Amino acid sequence: MPQDGFYAKVLRGLPALIARWRDLGCDAPDRLALILAETARVAKLGEPEATPDAATLHAWADPEAADEVPLWAGRTALFLLVQMPARPLPADDAEACAWAYCWLRNRAPESFEAARDALPEHLRQPLGAALKAAWIDQQGLRLV
Repeated sequence: MPQDGFYAKVLRGLPALIARWRDLGCDAPDRLALILAETARVAKLGEPEATPDAATLHAWADPEAADEVPLWAGRTALFLLVQMPARPLPADDAEACAWAYCWLRNRAPESFEAARDALPEHLRQPLGAALKAAWIDQQGLRLV
């Protein structure tokens, strides 16, 4: 079923990933949106067409916004989350899939083991199954 496939889970999990970063961020929503866009540009995680505002960040965090969240925003939110001293974790399988997918997109590892070993220790178990599914999905998309 397409709605249960890995990428469908990623799309459902992206709003939760954005929401987790927004909720843990210690700043005003407009400032958090600016930080997200500027970090994407500086860390070369994407090129936002425009800097989002608080309303856009709020809209992307809505569970119904799965198809509206730009990949650069998810990749950047994960980049910022894994650096937080609070050591946040994904809340469910769909969010874990979004974290794992963005992790692979951010790092381009040579192997599954390299991707897993590069994870912060506190994320290895919570993202284990999702990272494996992300790796299999990524490998299935490569042309031989």
